[in-house]
Order: sequence, then structure tokens, then C-alpha cells
Amino acid sequence: MKQDHTFVTGRLKSLKFALVGAYKLLTTEHSIMVQFFLGILVTIAGFYFEISKTEWMFQTFAIGLVISVEGLNTAAEKIADFIHPEFHEKIGLIKDIAAGAVFFAAITALIIGAIIYLPIIQAL
Repeated sequence: MKQDHTFVTGRLKSLKFALVGAYKLLTTEHSIMVQFFLGILVTIAGFYFEISKTEWMFQTFAIGLVISVEGLNTAAEKIADFIHPEFHEKIGLIKDIAAGAVFFAAITALIIGAIIYLPIIQAL
């Protein structure tokens, strides 16, 4: 394939690839579907409880962080499975480490959610 060296068309092609990848993640990966659904729920909660602009920034960051890391985890798993389809201890370690990164992102998002929503829930 001939590489496109023009700035605008090259960026548009990159954007197309990114959108296709995001669509594939959202339509084929259950973990991404769950995280996306949870992101929609907390977004609705944000509108309902009228959270501040700062809270919106942290909430949006947390949603993006978890979905992004989950996507990278999925990519690492797909690469590992492609390279070594049968069980291998080192491939298992790589997958565990990638899953651990998702865990840290999810814990961070839970803490952010608790900081935003626990005071609101307690005030009800």
C-alpha cells in the first residue's frame, strides 16, 4: 500500500482507522460494552444531579481512562493470542499485567465516582 504523505489526507485516514477501531471495540468486545454502558449511566447521573464543571472533567476523564485502557488490554490480548494461540505461561503473564492495568483504571474511576456522588447521595 502506498503511504500518504500529505498532512490533511493522512490525518483523515488515521481518523477513519480510529473510528473503525472504536466501532469494532464497541460492537465486538463485551468488556468494552459494559464499560461504555456504565459510562452512559454515570453521564446520565451527572446531568440528573447537575454536577459541577470540575466534576464533569474528572468524570469524563475517568470514563475515557477506563475505556481506553480496556481497549489497550483487548489489543494486547488479541496480539498475544495471535502470536501464541495455545496456553503459554509468559503469554498468561502478559495478559494478567494488561488486565491489572484495567483494574487500576477502574479503581481510579470508582474513587472519582465516589468522591463526586457519595456526598450527593448522602444529602438526599
